[in-house]
Amino acid sequence: MAVSLARAGLAGLAGAAAGALAQFGLVVVVTRTTSLEEAGSFLAAVALALMTAGICRLDAGNGLIFFISRAETYGYRGISGYLRAALVPSVALAVLAGVLFEPVLGPLAYAVPVMVAADILLAATRGFGSMRPTVLCDGLLLPFAQLVLVSAAAWGAVSLMPVAWAVPYGVVLVLAMAALRGRMPHTPYLPGTGRDLWRHTGPRAVAGAIQAVFQRLDLVIVAVLGGPAQAAVYAAATRFRVVGQLANQGLAQAAQPRLVRAMAAGDLPRARELYQTTTMWLVLLTWPVWLGYAAVAPWLMRIFGAGYDAAIPIALVLSATMMISTACGMVDVVLTAAGHTAASLRNLLCALAVTVALDVALIPAHGAFGAAVGWSGGVLVKNLLPLWQLHQRYGLRPFGRHTLRVREWALT
Repeated sequence: MAVSLARAGLAGLAGAAAGALAQFGLVVVVTRTTSLEEAGSFLAAVALALMTAGICRLDAGNGLIFFISRAETYGYRGISGYLRAALVPSVALAVLAGVLFEPVLGPLAYAVPVMVAADILLAATRGFGSMRPTVLCDGLLLPFAQLVLVSAAAWGAVSLMPVAWAVPYGVVLVLAMAALRGRMPHTPYLPGTGRDLWRHTGPRAVAGAIQAVFQRLDLVIVAVLGGPAQAAVYAAATRFRVVGQLANQGLAQAAQPRLVRAMAAGDLPRARELYQTTTMWLVLLTWPVWLGYAAVAPWLMRIFGAGYDAAIPIALVLSATMMISTACGMVDVVLTAAGHTAASLRNLLCALAVTVALDVALIPAHGAFGAAVGWSGGVLVKNLLPLWQLHQRYGLRPFGRHTLRVREWALT
């Protein structure tokens, strides 16, 4: 199982690493070619666009993965109806959000519906067991195209950077549609399809929206309470945060359908093996990054240009927090695979409340460092709560006898 899962997640992790490198490069280009205020304003606008798209997705992609993975047992009958039921309300909400927030987002407002549709279609391909479209489109094409186009705009016309960042999403959408065409069987729309999808996804849709806010709100709050310059410093220091997020995402995309099947079948031993295996891989792959980041932070921050020395303490907080987070494993993925979407929602609400409370209390006096402490508090709550719940309900722990197997395989 460890070898099989490692191979299944390897492509996702490779795409995650390449994408993280491209995103890091994008921030370096922006910070070195524009002023602190211009960089902070652009990066805050991007964070707001990503947050808006994350809310409008309604977590429909994960709902599709859940139903497509289970539908394999009955020949995917009626599965195209689930895709329509997932796409229509999510894209409609994204169009409405784009219209409402156009004064704030500017050109990025028109990209929000495209971002939402592309994400849902790529999720559907993963439900059919294929990682290739996600890796090629979301992991490689999107971030590298954004890096090239935003770099060109930064050197030529700074005002065009938002447009340059948004354009690649249109290409990803077209490629995602093509990738799904050969996998999605055309079947009649069965009565109750939409109700079934949203009955399962509804609580998770709220949780997905909160998760999107949780991931991006700190940068927006820094921009509002601390100003664009502090937002630029915070964005630079936390840029490596995406490494842990993408590594987790790469493994989760490979393991999630398997976890759903194991939990649906009541196969707790297999679920335990998947959980412990992915946790150990996360630790092996990300802890060296966080330790290295903490060690070289004083020199690494110079890459972003003058004025970014204040980001060093933030990098240390980030490294310590991410090491604790990865040691907990994919706790939320396991919890939702077991069907506890309402519990996941409550956990995220608690984490968001802690983050916002600490941000409001600390950012006015401590700027970007206060935001880092607020984010850290929320991340700890977000991981430790479901960790305790999984142990109480199923006796699941992130480390155990399957951990040793992964370690032995990695050392051979």
